[in-house]
Parts: sequence; structure tokens; C-alpha cells
Amino acid sequence: MTDALSTRHLIDPQLLPVLELLPELDLSAESLPAIRENLDKVEGPAELPVQPSEELIQGPDGMLEVFWFDPTLGHKDRPCLLHIHGGGMVLGSARKMTHIGAGLAASLNMPVASIEYRLAPEAPFPAPQEDCYAALVWLDTNSERLGIDRTRIGVTGESAGGGLAAAVAQMSRDRPGPKVAAQLLVYPMLDHRVGGPNDPWRNRHTGEFVWTRSSNQFGWESLRGDYVPDDASKGWFSPSLADDLAGLPPAWIGVGNLDLFFDEDLDYARRLVDAGVPVELHTYPGAFHAFNSMAEASVSKSFARDFRECALRLLAGAGQDHP
Repeated sequence: MTDALSTRHLIDPQLLPVLELLPELDLSAESLPAIRENLDKVEGPAELPVQPSEELIQGPDGMLEVFWFDPTLGHKDRPCLLHIHGGGMVLGSARKMTHIGAGLAASLNMPVASIEYRLAPEAPFPAPQEDCYAALVWLDTNSERLGIDRTRIGVTGESAGGGLAAAVAQMSRDRPGPKVAAQLLVYPMLDHRVGGPNDPWRNRHTGEFVWTRSSNQFGWESLRGDYVPDDASKGWFSPSLADDLAGLPPAWIGVGNLDLFFDEDLDYARRLVDAGVPVELHTYPGAFHAFNSMAEASVSKSFARDFRECALRLLAGAGQDHP
């Protein structure tokens, strides 16, 4: 933290128990293999509300796994979400995080596809973005078989997944292929400058817990590789760098006010509004990064309700039977 300022006293008391459970990450090239190994040992829930099927899809450099959660098999013309997991661009796995896709599918009563994208630093930009975009193309191409409405495909993700979701929304706008109907960004990782010497905000009350400035810079540098973000695709790398946000799909953004990403997320929302893009922005007091892991906390319940209501409004459409 800047000036060694502690923010623990600002944390919502209901969130303190989960803070003790979330792993301390001190990411570096040396520590990354051990952190990945430890995370691989973590067992997910024994039962899921919606069991996934596994699909193999064509990616830009080979086959990719997609986990398909379908709560209403056999139905047609349904909205759908493409889910992208978090992990700072260097951690995480759709296979290990099936509880997120299953939870979304059950809560929204709509199909969800979770993509197993490649991670940095082994696969730097644009590999993760292109993998996620390939999943969007797969959904669009297979919409009839999957029973989904190709005009109502939304994209969502948490943290790095939220940043990749924002990137896919930009790629969808910039390319002649399938279009994203909505972007639901959960404390998204958008600006590669945050935590480094060119950080535009240097907020003294964010980023102390769970996801820190040093981890953020490691994640971004791992993703960047030898890419220099000064060309037309710089917004696909770091969505905040996009010169123009006009023409993007409606957005929902939710972030805790102690999260390192607080300022970049608010700024992205402001710029979307300025570009004429409908935005619903929620900030959550006393909430650090990944706070909604404590699902029973009041602030987490508010977050889940806000996300669900907006997702249904943007994707399910008027006159649909919401659960």
C-alpha cells in the first residue's frame, strides 16, 4: 500500500472471515508454478446445480475445451452467457471453476459456456483473447444445435475474466463476425498501468488485500510478453487503452470500493457513458477483490441480485419467464 496505509478497518465485518481463507498471493516468475500447483489441489463443490458437458472447439492454435451448462435442455431460442474465469491472466481453470458456470446457469435459468483459455506467460497476448473470441464464434456457429438465440449472447467474467470479457466485446465490435449483446463485468481487470509507475490513480485505499499492485503488474507483464500496446489492438490487450468505446454493447460493472480495480472500473464506466453506451454501475462498500466468495454476506447478496437482475433484463428480454 502507498504510505503503508492500512484499510482493514474499512472492510465490511461480514467479509472478514473469507479474507482469512483467500490465499495470499505473492506472484512472481519463481512463485507461479507452486501457486498453480497448490490451486490445482483445491477441490470444488461435490455437487453442482447444473452438470456440464464438455465440448472441444477449434481455437486459433488448436483445440480448446468448453464446459457447457444447460439448465433447460431441448429448449430453443434462448439467451446465453459466455463465461470467462479469473486468475490475473496467469492462474485459474474453467475445469476447476465449474461451480461458477453452474451457479450462473441455475440462477439465470439460461445456458452458460465456460472457456478453458490459455494462460500467460506461456501464451501471452493475443492468445487468451483469441481463445475467448473463438468461444464466441463457436456459440454463434452452433446456435441452432445448442438451442440459443445468436442475437442474445452475452459475455461475462470476473477479474481477469472481466477484462477478457471487455476485450471480447471490443473484438466483436471491431470484427465482422458475431456480435455480443451485453457485457457483464465483475470487478474487471482493465488497465495495465494500475499498480505500476504510470498508474493514473494511486488510490491509497484500494488494493491492500487479495489482489495487490505487485501481483497486478506481474499478471499484466506476463500477458504483454513483447507486445507494445501502441497499435489498433491495444484495447484488446488492455480495454482501458481503447481510443473509442462507441458501439459497444450495454454493460453492467460491479466492483468493491476497496478493490484495486475500483478506479479503472469507474473510469471505464464513465467513458462508456460518454461514448453513448448504456451502463449500469454498482460499487460495494467495504468490499475487497473477490468479496462475493463470502456468499452469505449482505453485500454479496446485493451484488448477486444486482448482477442477476441486469443480466435478465439485457439478455432474457421482455415477456420472458424469469425464474
